[in-house]
Amino acid sequence: MKKLVLCGLMVSLMAFVGCEPPRQPGTPISNSGVKQAQTKIQVGPSGHTVEQENVIKRYKVDNTPGSMKHLYIISPMSGQVILYSSVSGKVTSSGKRLTPKTVASGRYGDGPSWGYGMYVDIAGEGQRTSEVIQDDGTYGDSVEYLYWFDTRGVYHQHYVVGCEIHISDQPIPVKNVILNLEEGHAK
Repeated sequence: MKKLVLCGLMVSLMAFVGCEPPRQPGTPISNSGVKQAQTKIQVGPSGHTVEQENVIKRYKVDNTPGSMKHLYIISPMSGQVILYSSVSGKVTSSGKRLTPKTVASGRYGDGPSWGYGMYVDIAGEGQRTSEVIQDDGTYGDSVEYLYWFDTRGVYHQHYVVGCEIHISDQPIPVKNVILNLEEGHAK
């Protein structure tokens, strides 16, 4: 009887202060009442989805020793190629790092941060970080872009950042380049 009265008091108190009782885990629902949709996705013979295969192929293309890409910077106003350059390996964003930007204070196993985050070695000291090493072995952020493989298997990567930036593992035919970084260089 005491438990029933205590529960009733808690619910009344929560209603009085405007709190809702904790929700049970389940399907997310939007404010408009629409429930999250689900679907089954078919996988290929490898057991991967098409999206997973694209990520795997991109990592292989980006990490093939001796690979070369072609960088085009295109004016969004005229469509003119402003700059062309070959790229040895791949283009890398300035936000990429070999170590995390943040670690918990104290050494691994010491203090209140012990047990949280990923273990990393910084200057010979065990540290914890909430950052997770990415599939390419780096930490940090990349500039947002789209990438795809065309029907010939050619890799394309396209940035939209004030000017158009397009990267491919094969040259694309352009009529004119204002600044060609390859001209005048010995090959």
